[in-house]
Amino acid sequence: MRVLTVTGPGLDFPHIAQAVKIHRYRTGIESGKTTRQTIYAITDMTSRQASPQRLGQLARGHPGIEFVHHVRDTTFAKDASKIRTGHGPANIATLRNLEVKTLRDAGHHSIAAGLRQASYTPFTRPLDLLGLT
Repeated sequence: MRVLTVTGPGLDFPHIAQAVKIHRYRTGIESGKTTRQTIYAITDMTSRQASPQRLGQLARGHPGIEFVHHVRDTTFAKDASKIRTGHGPANIATLRNLEVKTLRDAGHHSIAAGLRQASYTPFTRPLDLLGLT
């Protein structure tokens, strides 16, 4: 992990105080293959508020958030979305979180499979899942 204190005007992130580069190593349960992943993050916390050790703890302490982001990235192709202005990105993220939670509550382990199943009867199945029939 590397942490850099960011100073200077003219950045697109007006409240940034630190930038973080984290190298993660993960071993697949089934394959046993180890992969390396590089994560970049920014924070508005200064070095006095959050040391590199604290930033590492924060990064390791949120696997649930990372999982939700992974589902959004892979199933909903979030990174390819053209929704970038106004409240659009936050609204779409909220709707996607609702979809994921609703499908998980209905017992689906695969969100992609749950979406496919719901698409077979698009006028009734989503309403059934939400209990609105």
